[in-house]
Amino acid sequence: MNNLQFESILNELLSPHTIKDYCPNGLQVEGKTDIRKVITGVTASQDLIEQAIEHKADALLVHHGFFWKGEPSELRGMKFRRIKALIENGINLYAYHLPLDIHPELGNNAQLANLLDLKTIGGLEPGDNSVAMWGELSLAMPSEDFAAIIEKVLNRKPLHITHSGSNLIKTVGWCTGGGQDYIDLAAQKGLDAFISGEISERTVHSARELGIHYFSAGHHATERYGVKALGEWLAKEHNLDVTFIDIDNPV
Repeated sequence: MNNLQFESILNELLSPHTIKDYCPNGLQVEGKTDIRKVITGVTASQDLIEQAIEHKADALLVHHGFFWKGEPSELRGMKFRRIKALIENGINLYAYHLPLDIHPELGNNAQLANLLDLKTIGGLEPGDNSVAMWGELSLAMPSEDFAAIIEKVLNRKPLHITHSGSNLIKTVGWCTGGGQDYIDLAAQKGLDAFISGEISERTVHSARELGIHYFSAGHHATERYGVKALGEWLAKEHNLDVTFIDIDNPV
C-alpha cells in the first residue's frame, strides 16, 4: 500500500480534522513509499523505534508521536536521535492522539469500556467529540470489587481514592491517559466513580470533597488498547502485516 494512501485511510476512519489537538495527526515523518509491514505501539520512544527497525517495518503507528505544542522545535538530543533512526531506515511515522482517544469503536475510551464491561451512555462534554465518557455497570458493586476488576483487566493495581459517602458503584465516568481533571464534570453529573490514567495532587481532594470514587489506572495501561485495536482493524480490512509491541511503562 502507498504510504499516502495509508494516511488517507486512517484520516477517513479517525477524522482528525474534526477535533482540536495538541499535535499534528497523521503522517509525521515520511519514509518509504510502499507499506507492507506495520508496527503499532503507544509511544514513539527510542525503544519502540528500535523494535520497528528490527522487524523491518515500513510504518510505525502510535498514539503518542512527536511535535507537541509548547515543546522545543529544534531537532537535537533525544528528538533528533529518534527522527534520525526513522529517516535512516525509511520508516513512516503515523500518530493519532485525541482522534484515537474518542473513536466510538476503536478508540482508547471505547476499548477501556469494553474491557470493564461498561455500557457507554454518552460524553461528559457537550457535542459529538467529548474526550471523556460516562456509562454504567450492569450491576452495582462495592468500590473494592470494581478496583479488583480494573487490576485484573489492566494487569496493574489502580490507585483508589475513596470518600465518606456510599461505597456502591453503578455509574462511571472515564477518560484514558491524562484526563484526571474531568472528575469535576463526572461529579457534576452525579456519577459514582471516575477513572483516568493519570492523577494530580488536586485530584485526591476533589474526589474526597465531591463525593466520588476515583481510580488512577495508569496513562500507558489505559491507552494500550486503542492503537492495538486500530492495527487489528488494518490487518483485517486491508490485509496488512501488523504487529503490536507493548513497551511497558509504569506511569
